[in-house]
Amino acid sequence: MIKIGMIGMSEGNAHPYSWTAIINGVYDVVEIDKAGFPAVSDYLKANEATLGIIGARVTHIWCEDSGQAESIAKSGRIEFVLDKLTDMIGEVDAVILARDDPDRHWEMAEPFLEEGIPIFVDKPLTINLDELDQYKAYVDQGRFLMSCSSMRYANEIMTAKASLSKLGPIHLLTVVGKKDWKKYGVHMVEAVMSLLDDPRPIAVQYLGKPNYDIVQLEISPNCYASIHLIAAIVPTFQLSVFGEKEWTTVDIRNSYAMFKENILEFIKSIQLGKPTLDFSKTVNVMEVIAKALQSKEMNNQKIYF
Repeated sequence: MIKIGMIGMSEGNAHPYSWTAIINGVYDVVEIDKAGFPAVSDYLKANEATLGIIGARVTHIWCEDSGQAESIAKSGRIEFVLDKLTDMIGEVDAVILARDDPDRHWEMAEPFLEEGIPIFVDKPLTINLDELDQYKAYVDQGRFLMSCSSMRYANEIMTAKASLSKLGPIHLLTVVGKKDWKKYGVHMVEAVMSLLDDPRPIAVQYLGKPNYDIVQLEISPNCYASIHLIAAIVPTFQLSVFGEKEWTTVDIRNSYAMFKENILEFIKSIQLGKPTLDFSKTVNVMEVIAKALQSKEMNNQKIYF
């Protein structure tokens, strides 16, 4: 049995509840709804028959707010609620850092990287290029680090990828999502990169304004992605791809499926002893996120890779 430690939570991110339910196979509607995430209860109930992963269990939980930790533990039947983050060391086989506040990730991930404990860090890993170099140094030493948006494993992306050649040479991708670039831009970039087999971009440029994050990504001299994250629109993750022969729209709606596939990949990686996702792909995505923020700070100057 793979014993997993869960680190949570950050404001507005219900992953500690939902990911524990996906792994342990149980959840408590009352606790999840009380925490403010009725949509999570709904999709867990809809997928109840597929909850639970054989051979793995979340056994330990730590949150800065002990009340939140107790609630997650009650919902997912986690045996041990810890007083300190580092109390997991020596007690678990792997860790999921299920927070989406990149400014806090390094301080929480570093103790486990130092000890050589496999860790998955929720998106985005970091928006700081110096921190990214620190993570890379640990990976170069053979430490186990996996991080991505679950969008990489979305069924809709995989289906579109299988028929992408029918579009002919691709010249434009338009990507639309809700919320902000700092936390949610990674979803859109991950989708684009995964769909196109993780190309190394040429340049990125921020073109937005408050509550309207617009980023242009130059993927090749003949291919661009225009990414839009708008605070006030209805929640959506939509990607349109325009080729010389055909075009297609990818409407990504099944969050549960992508979360479960992501978790399964992490558990498979633990069994294999190394991440199935090459860290260079994570670096590629994180550099797009960080360099777009640099562009914003530099009056929308184009930033090259």
